[in-house]
Amino acid sequence: MQTPLESFIDYKAQTGMQCGNYSIDVPPLKEGQQYRFHFDALKCVGCRCCEVACNEQNNNPADIKWRRVGEMEGGEFPAFTQLLNSMSCNHCIDPECLKGCPTNSYIKFENGIVYHDDDACIGCQYCTWNCPYQVPVFNEDRGIVTKCHMCHERLEEGQSPACVQACPAGAIEIEVVDVEEWLENDIDEQANMPFLPDARITNSTTRYTLPKNLPENLKEVDEHILKPAHSELPLVFMTVLTQLSLGGFFALFAGDFLSLFGFEATNWVMALLVLLPSAIGLPLSALHLGRPGLAITAMKNLKTSWLSREAAALGAFAGLMTFVVAAYLLEFPKALRLLLEAGALGLGVCGIYAQSMIYRIKARPSWNRTTTTLKFFGVAYVGVFFMAFLASVFSQTQAVTPLVSLGMLGALSQLFFTYEDIRTLDNENENSYQLQRTKRLLEEHFGRIKTIRYATLLVGGIVLPLLALVFGADSALTSFVLFLVFVSTFASELMDRFLFYTTVVPLGMAGGFFVGKQRH
Repeated sequence: MQTPLESFIDYKAQTGMQCGNYSIDVPPLKEGQQYRFHFDALKCVGCRCCEVACNEQNNNPADIKWRRVGEMEGGEFPAFTQLLNSMSCNHCIDPECLKGCPTNSYIKFENGIVYHDDDACIGCQYCTWNCPYQVPVFNEDRGIVTKCHMCHERLEEGQSPACVQACPAGAIEIEVVDVEEWLENDIDEQANMPFLPDARITNSTTRYTLPKNLPENLKEVDEHILKPAHSELPLVFMTVLTQLSLGGFFALFAGDFLSLFGFEATNWVMALLVLLPSAIGLPLSALHLGRPGLAITAMKNLKTSWLSREAAALGAFAGLMTFVVAAYLLEFPKALRLLLEAGALGLGVCGIYAQSMIYRIKARPSWNRTTTTLKFFGVAYVGVFFMAFLASVFSQTQAVTPLVSLGMLGALSQLFFTYEDIRTLDNENENSYQLQRTKRLLEEHFGRIKTIRYATLLVGGIVLPLLALVFGADSALTSFVLFLVFVSTFASELMDRFLFYTTVVPLGMAGGFFVGKQRH
């Protein structure tokens, strides 16, 4: 029994319809060359046969599209222009998916094809963030990311990919490109398409043939579709918990160091409670993975992946903090304990920096800003307030006032970073379109949460700590007020991190009028 694709090809042959190439009509690859796609927008009729053929060839469900057709339109009636773009993986010369993957699941073959190793994938979905073209797609049923591989098994047999064969207009072709010549002479003129990210970001190899004199008012037909991104709740809690744990550990180290000069000594319970947020947060990150059982393999690509570096550094941070707790319990010499604490603190700083760099990617403009790193470190003030609460509970009155004051300074800084984060969405740059849509999401979809975020940060980070200082470190109410400070600031940072994930608007190709863009 024939498949729908085979039946369609037979139908085209019988009726004389033009059909894509069955065999590869290209010369053998020479040194410095690779395969690429060519898309001729003058020929595309928007039938989406390429989408159907791709899904059928690769046994993908309807919602998993390795090749997509985007739609753009412009001009004034009757001089109206419709521009279509059929795009799959661009098999880039410098693929961001490959560099960022923590498990080395991406391989660039000698023939230029960027191949995804499904068996090695843990479903972290970092490549779906990293790719400026939104090419990799997460398959929830399989728990992994999948993507176009240019039907490499067909190429090996001398046949063209399914999308090329199925196109009735011959709009998609396979070509050979000389990599050095492409980068030096042609990429800027032939690899860019309206509403696609700059081809230089990854040195895309897809060649486009476009109509001349495109209208100036060309726009995406899915411009009206604006939906929040995924909330990524496991990552919301994981990132905030590890960041506040760093702040609390800094306060613990400072207290232990100052005990050399007569201040009240910290204790093992404080050390354990400061460790607890990281001990809870790090395993939570596995809930984000499609294959959590393989989470340990996320540290395979320390060379190029910030996610691997984060996993290694924060894992070592939590491990060394555990040794610090043991050092308190076993009464290690204070000098040795301070050395362990200093090492753990250094690892924690490296871990949170790597954590922020995971999001400093060109494909997601609202994340790729200095304020992301500043706000990630800024959450440390919550941990300082947590230590102030513990100091109050353990009657370490000498430490309460300095810790509350330090926490307030951190809260003021975080308030400024948050203000700057929103203010700079209005900056005029090449990504203004995405930043303005992020601002719209903040105002139109999440305006109430944004207001509550500011209110809880102001009340919990400034007003209540002032009240605690007025009561004094010896007051019975101080511990209760500081508990409220911790709860309100912790909730405030969770809300801010929720907004961070849900309001991101990535780069990508135009979508369809009804379906919009890829899942993000």
